[in-house]
Amino acid sequence: MIRWLLNNKKGAKSIGLGGLITRVIFVLFTALVLYQLWIFLHICWWIKFNPSSSAFMEDRLAVMQEKNPDVELRYKWVDYNKISNHLKRAVVAAEDSRFTDHEGFDWEGIQKAYEKNLKKGKIVAGGSTISQQLAKNLFLSTKRTPWRKAEEAVITLMLEKMLTKRRILEIYLNVIEWGDGVFGAEAASRHYYKTSASRLTRNQAARLAAMIPNPRFYDRHKSTRYLNRRTATIQARMHQAVIPK
Repeated sequence: MIRWLLNNKKGAKSIGLGGLITRVIFVLFTALVLYQLWIFLHICWWIKFNPSSSAFMEDRLAVMQEKNPDVELRYKWVDYNKISNHLKRAVVAAEDSRFTDHEGFDWEGIQKAYEKNLKKGKIVAGGSTISQQLAKNLFLSTKRTPWRKAEEAVITLMLEKMLTKRRILEIYLNVIEWGDGVFGAEAASRHYYKTSASRLTRNQAARLAAMIPNPRFYDRHKSTRYLNRRTATIQARMHQAVIPK
């Protein structure tokens, strides 16, 4: 195979344009397959072992260290049963009300978000599920690329096939950003309320869930009118949210 790629076979003719294109396509395809395998093996590992970081966490740390090389992220993993059910329900109610029913993609939610954005003439709503958001957080950089959505979809399918809904939600609650350098439910609970993730009240949980779309902004502006309204809306919906046991 290597000899074919390098055209080192005995008596081989010079590589024409067609041969060069074939080799380039082969190398790119092989690299893509190996990358998908790398992702798949990580997900398999996370069935039982916890991720220590994520692509998004590493990106944010790099940005923060440009200003202060000694800065560290505030982050501490906590198991699913040590996270308040209030927070689980609040996050599901706010981010993905059909979380336990879909297989990674909420097509009805995507359609509604599309219609809302079309009506407003700009992007004001997203249809991403918790599984899709987790795929982005774990593996994808913040850079926009033409293939990013396709890669997100592939990773989402892997997560849904390999992990239980409980495990997906557990990892999600532990790795998402909740402030400037604040990641995960435990660090967020300590940062905003000086308590553990297991002791959050309904209102505290609803407010944390309301912060998810723009956590660094709400870290600096903790009591805007919109945040207060959004918190009340989430709190009213929490009793309807179904969470994995």
